[in-house]
Amino acid sequence: MIATDALIAFVAIIDGGSFSAAAARLQQTPSGISRTLSRLEAQLGVRLITRTTRRLELTEEGRWLLERARDILARLGDTEARLQASAAVPAGVVRVNAASPVLNHLLAPLVPGFLAAYPQIRLELTGAEAIVDLIEEGADVAIRVGALADSTLNARLLGSSPLRLVAAPDYLQRCGQPAQAAALAQHRLLGFSSPAALNVWPLAQAGQHGWPVEPALSASSGETLRHLALAGAGIACLADFLVGDDLRAGRLQPVLAAEVLPWRQQVWAVFYKQGQLAPRVACLVDYLARQLPLQRS
Repeated sequence: MIATDALIAFVAIIDGGSFSAAAARLQQTPSGISRTLSRLEAQLGVRLITRTTRRLELTEEGRWLLERARDILARLGDTEARLQASAAVPAGVVRVNAASPVLNHLLAPLVPGFLAAYPQIRLELTGAEAIVDLIEEGADVAIRVGALADSTLNARLLGSSPLRLVAAPDYLQRCGQPAQAAALAQHRLLGFSSPAALNVWPLAQAGQHGWPVEPALSASSGETLRHLALAGAGIACLADFLVGDDLRAGRLQPVLAAEVLPWRQQVWAVFYKQGQLAPRVACLVDYLARQLPLQRS
């Protein structure tokens, strides 16, 4: 009979693309992962993966087994989730993936309260500016901001955060407060290096919603843009969860507040769901839905 750990190692090799990635994910050594695969191939009497110096490729038998291994492990995961659901106290590790600004401004302030409410849960928080594959990263849940494009994911809306145009007081003293949107052309604008949709600001233009801007200075992270704005580098458009404290403290000031459209960035919890969501994950998602400082409607 095939051992479960052998199937887990086999799937981890394919998802990670290498023995070292699978070893890191499973907290083993690459040589140990290699031996596990060799024993599995010897047990089955077939080669599952063709190894070359550059890449790993599944054989026909490997592709056949991979499909069934995923199904078997999903069923085992569902069985575990159902058993855990009967437990009085959720327990275990919850791996959370999110962009660094979301981790710093939304999640980190809530972590102490969550761990106090669920002392048998351990959290692993991983920052990633780009959207990642949850299976490949070994994440249980990701917190994402904005529109969702991956239809293979299950998602729960946690709330939304208004967009603000902001600049530091010293920048506005040096360069002036723009009286209307057209005046932005005379200012240094801070924007995202990608995607382009993030550089459409919530201002009306010729009867159309949205004002496309060409940043003089761009960055991949909203947190970096926030620090640039705080340093007086220019005007930025960022979500309230990033700059709300700065506005209340006077470190940043609103720009064109009367003209800004009521756009909001939605914040989602996304996850792969096979059967019932594990209680350790479900309780975190429920907690965030209750406690995050976001608008609910």
